[in-house]
Amino acid sequence: MKNLPNPFGMPEALDGVRVLDCSQILAGPFCSMLLADMGADVIKIEKPNGGDDTRRMGPPFIDTESAAFLAMNRNKRSIVLNFKDPLGVEAMKRLVSSADIIIENYRTGVMDRLGLGYEDLKAINPGIIYCSISGFGRTGPYANRGGYDLIAQAMSGIMSFTGVPGMPPVKAGVPIADMNAGMFSVYGILTAYINKLKTGQGQYLEISLLEAALAYTVWESAGYFATGEVAGPLGSSHRNSAPYQALATSDGYIVVGAPNQPNWERLAKAFGCEELISRQEYKDNSGRLINREKLETELEIATRKKSTDEWLDILEKAGVPAGPILNMEQIWNDPQILDRGMETVLEHPTAGAIKNIGVAAKLYSTPGRITRPAPVLGQHTREVLLDAGYTTTQIDALIESDAISTKDM
Repeated sequence: MKNLPNPFGMPEALDGVRVLDCSQILAGPFCSMLLADMGADVIKIEKPNGGDDTRRMGPPFIDTESAAFLAMNRNKRSIVLNFKDPLGVEAMKRLVSSADIIIENYRTGVMDRLGLGYEDLKAINPGIIYCSISGFGRTGPYANRGGYDLIAQAMSGIMSFTGVPGMPPVKAGVPIADMNAGMFSVYGILTAYINKLKTGQGQYLEISLLEAALAYTVWESAGYFATGEVAGPLGSSHRNSAPYQALATSDGYIVVGAPNQPNWERLAKAFGCEELISRQEYKDNSGRLINREKLETELEIATRKKSTDEWLDILEKAGVPAGPILNMEQIWNDPQILDRGMETVLEHPTAGAIKNIGVAAKLYSTPGRITRPAPVLGQHTREVLLDAGYTTTQIDALIESDAISTKDM
C-alpha cells in the first residue's frame, strides 16, 4: 500500500484485550470484528447444532459456510458451548475470569436466567465490560420484543424518508441499523475500556438497533424539532443543500455536490449554465432548495448532452466535487480502492481463498490487520479451553456430555 503503514511487524492497538462474543447475525459480530481487526483476541462463542445463524444466510462458498459469515467473522476463534448444560455455563464462567469484554445479543432476560447476566459475571470479574445489543433496549415497553434491521429502519423513521416520492417505502440498501449498532457498540466498549484504565472498574452498557438507527436521523429530527415539519423521501437529493444529488447524463448518472455558494457557481459554469447563477430563484441555497425540482430539470438539459466520464473530467478540472455511481464489480476494480488496500485475500481451511473488505480505520502507529479467516464452527474449542486450564481429559468429558463440541483442524 502506498503511503500507508505495513501492519506486519508493527504493534496492535488492542493486543492483549480478550473479547467473549456471544452474539450472532450482524450487529454484534460486526462490533467484535472491528475489535479483532485492531488486535483483540475475539473468542466467538457459538451454540451447538449449527452455530451462528449467519453461517447459513445468503450464497454459500461451501455447504456449511455462507459468504456473509466469512465476511463478518475474520480474525476470530470459534468455540461451541451449550448453555443449556450447566457444564457449558461453567465453562463460560471460567473464560470470563480472564476476559475484558463480553458482547451478547440474546433476548432480554435470557442471559440472566442462564446465570450469565452482568451481575453474575461481575462477581467473577469486577473489571468486565459487558455489552448487550438488542432490538429496542433492555428497558421500556418494547424491551421484550425481538428486533431486526428492517424493523429498526421502519420504526426509526428512516424508511419514511428513504426512496422516491410517490413510491412504496424502501429501506436503505445496506443494513444501516445493524451496522450502526455494531459501531455504537465499539464506541461504547472502547469508552468504557478507557474509563476502566483510569478507574479499574468495568461496567454494563447496552445498544439498541432502534436507537442506533434513530441516531442517524440528524437532519430529519433537527428539522422536525425546529419547524414541526415531517420529512419525506427526496430520492438522491439532500435535505439542506441544492444541488446535491444525482443528475442524468447521456449514458447514466453522475452525483454532484454543491453545498455552498462557491461550489454552486463553479458547478453552474462547468455545466454551461452561468445564467442560472444570477436568477433570483437560485440566488442562494434557500432558493435552490425551494425550487429544487425546477433546478434539477434545468441542469439536466445540460447534463444529458455529455457522458458521465466526460462530465467527471470537466467537473474535476473545475474543482466541483462529483462522482459516478459504481456497482460492486466497478468499485472492486477502482484504482483508489485497490491503492488503499481495501481488498484482502485470506486462505480459509475449507472454503479456500476468499476475499474480504480491508480495514477502513487507518492507524499509522498501531494499524489494524486481517490475518485469520472466519473460523470453522468449534475450530478453537479445545485450544481455548486448554488455555483456560481444562485438561485434555476434562475436555473429552465435556464433549461426551454435549456441553461443548469441537472441530479439530
